[in-house]
Amino acid sequence: MIERVYLHGLTKRINEDRKFIQVLYGPRQVGKTTLVLQLLSKIATENMYESADLVAAADTKWLQTVWESARIKIKLSDAKELILVIDEIQKVDNWSESVKKLWDEDSRTGINIKVILLGSSSLLIQKGLTESLAGRFEKTYIGHWSFTEMQSAFGWNINQYIYFGGYPGAATLIDDEKRWKSYIIDSLVETSISKDILMLTRVDKPALLKRLFEVGTNYSGQILSFTKILGQLLDAGNTTTLAHYLSLLSNCGLLDGLEKFTGSIVKKRSSSPKFQVYNNALFSAYLKTDYLQTFQEPDLWGRIVESAVGTHLLGKAISEKYKLYYWREGDCEVDFVIEYGEKILGLEVKSGISTYNRGIKKFSSQYPAAKTIFVGTSGISIEDFLNTNPLELL
Repeated sequence: MIERVYLHGLTKRINEDRKFIQVLYGPRQVGKTTLVLQLLSKIATENMYESADLVAAADTKWLQTVWESARIKIKLSDAKELILVIDEIQKVDNWSESVKKLWDEDSRTGINIKVILLGSSSLLIQKGLTESLAGRFEKTYIGHWSFTEMQSAFGWNINQYIYFGGYPGAATLIDDEKRWKSYIIDSLVETSISKDILMLTRVDKPALLKRLFEVGTNYSGQILSFTKILGQLLDAGNTTTLAHYLSLLSNCGLLDGLEKFTGSIVKKRSSSPKFQVYNNALFSAYLKTDYLQTFQEPDLWGRIVESAVGTHLLGKAISEKYKLYYWREGDCEVDFVIEYGEKILGLEVKSGISTYNRGIKKFSSQYPAAKTIFVGTSGISIEDFLNTNPLELL
């Protein structure tokens, strides 16, 4: 695995004298644990690695025991500092309160334990940081692998990335696509849903949540109201329940629902979200066609190209802190809209021959200060776009 850019910032923090709490969070299977283990192998500082995922029931007592072991190790080794890494921290009940208590004890007694916490449940991580650790931590979102990273690590071309997405652990399986799809569905999707949602959050209708994911994935890049998709779900539900379940799926980096851009200060959640997977592997794994068949079907390939653009925009929206929407009025539509402060950018994805688009024209007339670009035909190429920070286009 290549060294991701996050490693350099983390190494810099460790080389500082002061103690810290560094929180790394993001979806499963994007390399958080490998990143930290790479780091530990390169430094001379005393360290410990523990995972809450390896114990049957991780509670505050387990966390206290681990922390005390770190204190003993730093004392016996006569080291000035120690790095304590705790993986899957969200599995520990009331983890943030316990970390705060133990951290403050060390501050009073002069014990320099530098703490790295890893978590895959964005919702629980953010909640814990907000409620208990304000002012004591620095957080970094570790997102899905970009085209640049997959190309550098595995030599993929742009079409391979568009179809197979950015899960490094699945990269060696693409020559056996049946096995690759099974890995994505069984080892990634099912694990994320079971461990990051069902085990940690109350879900009254697990089957409905799973079915929503499958339907939403199939419609990645498309706008569809909750009312319309109710008929495709195997369990009865309502739009409020579906919106809540979609939020849970988004928090573990699987599927999001983009809101409609209105340009107003007060924006109400749209009843018709635009479904968008966080990683295009999630889209392709559920297709009935394989890579070559998909590539040879222009309409289907166009959908998957637009979805790949969406994954890039969605991932960068978290790290770059801009807002991502779609825009539609009547039968006029713009695929994606970025809002960053007072700047607005409309993006239309074109993978075919024609570049005519009424949506861009009408969007520009309503928002004359907005910038608009095509991604694909007669615009910035898909490959160049996936190698670009979208904020550079504003």
